Amino acid sequence: QVQLVESGGGLVQAGGSLRLSCVASGTIFAINVMGWYRQAPGKQRELVAGITNSGSTNYANSVKDRFTISRDNAKNTVYLQMNSLKPEDTAVYYCHAYAFHRDYWGQGTQVTVSS
Repeated sequence: QVQLVESGGGLVQAGGSLRLSCVASGTIFAINVMGWYRQAPGKQRELVAGITNSGSTNYANSVKDRFTISRDNAKNTVYLQMNSLKPEDTAVYYCHAYAFHRDYWGQGTQVTVSS
């Protein structure tokens, strides 16, 4: 089993920055990929960014060049640095991990960007 706990959400003005953190615990050696998803009201959950064990990353087109995903294996933590935030980035952000052939999710953290 894998447990994920996010932190770092909040309210920020457009153009501002936030950094989200996700600490993984449990059987972390089994984690293949970690990432961040988001879900805005009335919309489907979508991938924001992902990072593999080898450090390969991928991003949604809407956040490329603004967001950066990284991981600190010593701290079992994945980060999402979000710069140049826009009102359309407003959503609940969920940490995700894939392990044991299934998905694991954190509880979510709210990010609100005011115009």
